[in-house]
Amino acid sequence: MNESATLAHLLDRGTLTRGDLRELTGLSKPTTSDVLRRLTDAGLAIVVGHTRGGPGPNAEIYAANPAAAYAVAVSVRETTDLHRPELTAALVDLAGTVHARRQEPVDLSKTDPLGVIAGMVERLADEAGLERGKVSHVHLGVPGSYDAGAGVIRHIDVAGFARPGLVEGLAERLDASVEVENDVNLAAIAERSRGVAAEGGSFALVWFGEGLGLAIDLGGSLLRGARGGAGEIGYVPVGRAGEGPRDLQELVGGPAVVELAAGFGLTKGAAAASPGEVVAAAVASSAKTAAAFLDELAARVAQCVAAVAGVLDPPLIVLAGEVAQAGSEELAQRVRAAISATTPLDITIAVTGITDDAVLLGALDAGLRTVRDSLINALRTNVPAA
Repeated sequence: MNESATLAHLLDRGTLTRGDLRELTGLSKPTTSDVLRRLTDAGLAIVVGHTRGGPGPNAEIYAANPAAAYAVAVSVRETTDLHRPELTAALVDLAGTVHARRQEPVDLSKTDPLGVIAGMVERLADEAGLERGKVSHVHLGVPGSYDAGAGVIRHIDVAGFARPGLVEGLAERLDASVEVENDVNLAAIAERSRGVAAEGGSFALVWFGEGLGLAIDLGGSLLRGARGGAGEIGYVPVGRAGEGPRDLQELVGGPAVVELAAGFGLTKGAAAASPGEVVAAAVASSAKTAAAFLDELAARVAQCVAAVAGVLDPPLIVLAGEVAQAGSEELAQRVRAAISATTPLDITIAVTGITDDAVLLGALDAGLRTVRDSLINALRTNVPAA
């Protein structure tokens, strides 16, 4: 228990002296020294320097050993061709340093997701100069929801990912723990640690990309639902069959955004560009048709946001995903105006503060926390019987 508490402080604080650790843990000087010796011998802690300038001998400065464990985060991004998603992955050490990162399109009409992900992990390890066995955990972000009880990824359109046994098979092949999380939930984790929600309490994050999604952060805890399906708002009906958009995905999902832009003459073909690209082009344009497109898109986004606010009434709604990133504050201002014109609800919105791949960053944060907790729990349970 003393070792796990000491390691937890080193992981949370970064670097500490023996004196710092005695103050934090309340352990005696001999016990603190003995604990640090055992952690160092086990390869979980290292000496990274010495204090200088004070009275008496210089004190050793300790830190968690970055090489004690490695994790890989994988972000699966759907495209207009559901057999050709784009994967972005990164390998991180225990200290949070990224040693390798790759972005690859894949063709799932010719291969299996298990082989694709395992191959990505192996290439990252090679690039980082590590044996693949050094990777103890893989955190997978998917445009769907993971039903842990059934061991199945649900509500996912990317080819092959809904296959039963995929996650278990990946863990066996890599001899590592594997966790799967909804991509929008991971984006919310990144938003809380790195974005506009870092200083706040609860918030909701609405994702506008190829797919549509919602993450619900309740003071740092994510609401996932009984089967992992909380936030699948793309399936929320908005009309009757044959009478316009059937659900929110058909109203403001990626294909709907591209189709809307084509209707304003802003694209040469509905499949010519991604939703983020057409929105970015409209924001950069001075044409009246571009402004009209953004107004109509904002009205659709406002309808989605109002539905979220009417159910949850969160203090903040974050607009995220490639459409929100591309539209930035220009689109957000139009959404605020559309909200004011259509609903009496008091809704505070903000554009995501993440400019990188938010799903990957959230998977890195979540994966690193899993690895750290695993090490701490292993120390707590590895106690000889009396």
